[in-house]
Amino acid sequence: MQGGGFTGGGGGGVGGFLGGNGTNGVSSELVTLLQQGAKGYEWAAATVTANGAAPLQIASGEPVMAIGGFNGSDPWPTLAVFQQYVADGQIHYFIAGGGGGGPGGGNGTNGEITSWVEANFTATTIGGTTVYDLTA
Repeated sequence: MQGGGFTGGGGGGVGGFLGGNGTNGVSSELVTLLQQGAKGYEWAAATVTANGAAPLQIASGEPVMAIGGFNGSDPWPTLAVFQQYVADGQIHYFIAGGGGGGPGGGNGTNGEITSWVEANFTATTIGGTTVYDLTA
């Protein structure tokens, strides 16, 4: 493909676009968790940035919320909206380390959400990834 399409060469193809390892960075244990935990939820999981969510969604085939949009700077959802989604049982898991940098998962809204999750839910490691069950 000519003219800047994804060809798999040069710029790293889809894996490079997805923030490093692409779907190769998603463990089979995490894929299984998302697939088995998706039923009955609007989102199987949430994580910070689209670059954090995309590999999870592609690898599992399940919907993953990208907190803060593409690079984590979009102030949506707000902490209050995210808390309501959790209270309404719309999101099953929070996947830590999605992106955004800095302590607490980033700055602004995504950092507030990450800090709230860390303070209110128990971390578990699944396939080398920190996961919080938002239903526990």
